[in-house]
Amino acid sequence: MTTSNGDHAIPDIRSEVPGAIAAEAARAGGTSTLEDLARQGEQLVDRIARSLFATLPGDSAPPRIPGMSVAGGVPTPGELAFGSGDLHGALPPLLGEPRELQPIPEPGARGYYFLSPPVAATAIPALPVPARRGFDVWDIRRDFPILEERIHGRQLVWLDNAATTHKPRAVIERLVHYYEHEYSNVHRGAHTLAARSTDAYEGAREKLRRFLGASSANEIVFVRGTTEAINLVANAWGRKHVDKGDEIVLTTLEHHSNIVPWQFLADATGAVLRIVPVTDRGEVLLGEYEKLLGLRTRFVALTHVSNALGTILPVREMVQMAHRHGARVLVDGAQAVSHLPVDVQQLDADFYALSGHKMFGPSAVGVLYAKKALLDEMPPWQGGGNMIQRVTFEHSTFADPPARFEAGTATLAPAVGLGAAVDYLERIGMANVARHEQELLVHATEALRPIPGLRLIGTAPEKSGVVSFLLDGYAVEEVGQLLDQEGIAVRAGPHCAQPTMDRLGIPGTVRPSFALYNTHEEIEQLARAVRNLSKR
Repeated sequence: MTTSNGDHAIPDIRSEVPGAIAAEAARAGGTSTLEDLARQGEQLVDRIARSLFATLPGDSAPPRIPGMSVAGGVPTPGELAFGSGDLHGALPPLLGEPRELQPIPEPGARGYYFLSPPVAATAIPALPVPARRGFDVWDIRRDFPILEERIHGRQLVWLDNAATTHKPRAVIERLVHYYEHEYSNVHRGAHTLAARSTDAYEGAREKLRRFLGASSANEIVFVRGTTEAINLVANAWGRKHVDKGDEIVLTTLEHHSNIVPWQFLADATGAVLRIVPVTDRGEVLLGEYEKLLGLRTRFVALTHVSNALGTILPVREMVQMAHRHGARVLVDGAQAVSHLPVDVQQLDADFYALSGHKMFGPSAVGVLYAKKALLDEMPPWQGGGNMIQRVTFEHSTFADPPARFEAGTATLAPAVGLGAAVDYLERIGMANVARHEQELLVHATEALRPIPGLRLIGTAPEKSGVVSFLLDGYAVEEVGQLLDQEGIAVRAGPHCAQPTMDRLGIPGTVRPSFALYNTHEEIEQLARAVRNLSKR
């Protein structure tokens, strides 16, 4: 079996590694520890990889990628911009851990704050098979069975990733294994399957802690999704701390799930919602945001990445500003965690919410991260099994967090599957994902902008992989239906962000959105299809 590196065929050594490691262990007399085997495996892979590069014609150095220097450090000027090199054939280095990339901002533009300062390299397991050492989108696509699906006789082009993402085999197979070999209710069972299931469930919690950079697994609460996480905070924290006349600050860019729970809270308590305005390009006006913060500001809820426009908000700066006024902050991270590195301690977010199905995991599971001190003093918002210490008809006492907020039967298999999705993303490296999607975004913007009658919506300088647009002569739903006939799946409508659409004076947009498995060829297919529509 081989993988492609430009014009050269490179043997795929992954299937050979476990046997080679076993052979190393046998030569050592069978006394090697797990750490010994991991070290031997790493050394073996490095030796084989060096020998492969020695066989390449011409220059024997690892192939370069746009935006990264030969040494893997700061990119050389202009390397990141699409068109500066052959992005279609470029591959990352096949050696070394995933590296953080420092994109080159345009003159006068802000840098990508989420990659500066660099985030520590993600921890990845050494056994049984060494993790991926580079980013090959064609290799990644083979992990996703549904991408081979044919729609109206054409191979599926999935550009609806802001709505939901597809699942790699690693997640699908983990769910099957769990149901076949581990399934049971968790925590208090005295039998073997209960222990297996508890280990899998709590192991997934630890993986989410590591992925988000939380200080303790007790800061990770499993919920059904971002919506439930936000409702939990609004009810458990908000009803305890928000009073009449207090102010809750939101931005114009919020998803309905980060608006309606706060409306409920304001109606119940007499609090007031204050809204941060945005520019025509979809940028938050930080000066106006600061003016809204004051003595009565009790809470700020803001999105990390706009689901409708792709705008990346300067959340770290906005959190700091809110904290200076004594307010707590919730960040809606549903559109961020599968696209860019997130460290909740670096952001200093009090609460961070996410959904599993938007990060290649199962549906019906999500996570609320919250600082331990806040969880400790929050009352439960749902009652039932698992969240109690003792119940009598006169009085009940409740478990410590996070169990206090996980009433009833836990989200067992979905949580385990989400843990597998985290493993998958960490093996690839979130910095690699962010770089790839930025290249797709630049390509899509340049390919769509010149099309006659097309108007891009949301052009902030810091964006994630979303390109919203309108096309003269067509309703947005019509464009979505016609693209579907070409096998291209996009979202069309207001995207659960009606206040954003109202601010821009439009009913909705056509919204292609990208993920780690999308390719430049798919961008070209989209552009051709839209160009053909514009000619009708």
